[in-house]
Amino acid sequence: MLRIGLTGGIGTGKSTASKILEKLSAYIFDADKEAKKILLSNETIKSELISEFGTDIMTGDGNVDNNKLARVAFQDQDHQLRLNTIVHPYVFKEIDKNFDRELDGGKHDIFVVDAALIYESGADTHMDYVIVITALIKTRMERALARETLSREEILKRMDLQWSEEEKVALADFVIHNDGPEKELIKNITDIYKELV
Repeated sequence: MLRIGLTGGIGTGKSTASKILEKLSAYIFDADKEAKKILLSNETIKSELISEFGTDIMTGDGNVDNNKLARVAFQDQDHQLRLNTIVHPYVFKEIDKNFDRELDGGKHDIFVVDAALIYESGADTHMDYVIVITALIKTRMERALARETLSREEILKRMDLQWSEEEKVALADFVIHNDGPEKELIKNITDIYKELV
């Protein structure tokens, strides 16, 4: 079973690409979703985050407030690095656990790790191939603003904290420029999938 990294900055269409791969019967490990689950359920990680960022990141009932944590973590590279240093080892452990389970199950040819920070976290070194989804800054901004979860300033700040599109593209095994209609993305993803299996 191949281990594939799927990455792309905010607004590139990475999540849509992930859904297409899932329909093609790839197993999808959503790193962001898993990280949020870990933050809710793992007491050790909560303690580490509190000692690093203080109790301001907590809700009244003692859970990590993802929005508060994001505000703290995305203010600069130092804070983001501190967050990632705590969270990534737990996510990597989950990736390995899920991979082994799926390998034993034998139902999938491809195990996809869908993560915004494949390169930044060093996860690319554990992948057989990495697919980078990219798009023009104008397209990315329109898509990200359409979600109505972040302001223009917050989107720009997050873009700024991630590796540039050029850096990711230079390292990728496959690159999809996703500025066209969704059917184009479906075709491009399907072509790569067929090539891999």
